[in-house]
Amino acid sequence: MTTVLLTDDHPVVRAGLRALLVASGIDVLAEASDGAEAIAELDRLTATGTPPDVVLMDLQMGDGMDGVSATAAIRGRGCAPAVLILTTYDTDTDILRAVEAGAGGYLLKDAPPETLVDAVHRAARGETVLAPAVAQRLVTRLAQPTASLTAREVDVLERVADGATNRAIAKALFVSEATVKTHLVHINEKLGATSRTDAVAKARTAGILR
Repeated sequence: MTTVLLTDDHPVVRAGLRALLVASGIDVLAEASDGAEAIAELDRLTATGTPPDVVLMDLQMGDGMDGVSATAAIRGRGCAPAVLILTTYDTDTDILRAVEAGAGGYLLKDAPPETLVDAVHRAARGETVLAPAVAQRLVTRLAQPTASLTAREVDVLERVADGATNRAIAKALFVSEATVKTHLVHINEKLGATSRTDAVAKARTAGILR
């Protein structure tokens, strides 16, 4: 029987997923509300000799550890279970970060129930599972590579998109305003943008920002 550690910050979502998986013959060994709790539950299960075959992982979980960080921590271990991302986010940045962290699959929450169940079984067998839309985005990204922003540049641009000033961004990221301005210069150069608004628009078009 395929076993799963279910990770999502919404209790109702976890309850729905648990019901679906159990009804499909998949054993849900434990649940977690964020990445840190997932790692703790994984340690507990491993210590009892019953590690899950798959960790079903949400991407964004409130103020808790996100799915990418948790995935990297889990996959960085010796004998680690497969991690299958289940999220509502499908930007290039989210997908690439998850894959680079070691996720063995990436599905969207609007996937049909039978697709999710099949994906869990395939991930448990060590197969790579990607939603069709996600696979297409990866293929397009590889065929027509876009400007690559660093993680910090994405952080800065996300805050610009939220309307934050340079001063507010500097305070949030614990850097100087001069550093923020330097990041913005590099962002504009990479995206071929002429302003903050233009940079945000081009980043969204390129799938860099949600």
